[in-house]
Amino acid sequence: MSISAGPAGPAESTAGAPTAPSVTATTASVTDDLVESNARYAADFSDPGMGAAPVRQVAVVACMDARLDLHKALGLRLGDCHTIRNAGGVVTDDTIRSLAISQRALGTRSVVLIHHTNCGMQTITEEFRSELEREVGQRPTWAVESFTDIDQDVRQSMARVRTSPFLPHTDDVRGFVFDVHTGLLREITDK
Repeated sequence: MSISAGPAGPAESTAGAPTAPSVTATTASVTDDLVESNARYAADFSDPGMGAAPVRQVAVVACMDARLDLHKALGLRLGDCHTIRNAGGVVTDDTIRSLAISQRALGTRSVVLIHHTNCGMQTITEEFRSELEREVGQRPTWAVESFTDIDQDVRQSMARVRTSPFLPHTDDVRGFVFDVHTGLLREITDK
């Protein structure tokens, strides 16, 4: 609970002497809830003693959609993989940067790409950048990377990984679409 003195500071009494500040209860933010949850987590935490290199030598690139519980869906445990998430799960320059570090510095060898059904990136267009430019006066330097054909976008992401000169391990790259209604993965193959 936060205590505040209101917008004008302490209240004045009719006699001119300050009175106690008014007490206003503020609603905890989501971040406050997360910090409290972390305190409970840390109370029972014990260092697992593992390094940063994924035990299973795999990096998973997926959409940031809150409906995807990747570890649970893939049967992964803490320390098994690197997880790289962004809007759409598309392979961007920053994804390649993370994969290069994952492979070259931390030993991953396999890449799993996961898009999903009912993705918001199928409803947005590149016009989003122009809208932002009109609103803030500066055009974003990044592409929206929206798509209409989810299977083709998975293929494009696989191709971006396989053809990157920065990634030494491109022979085990597989792409999937996660069905948000059934929880099943559907593999996407090259045409």
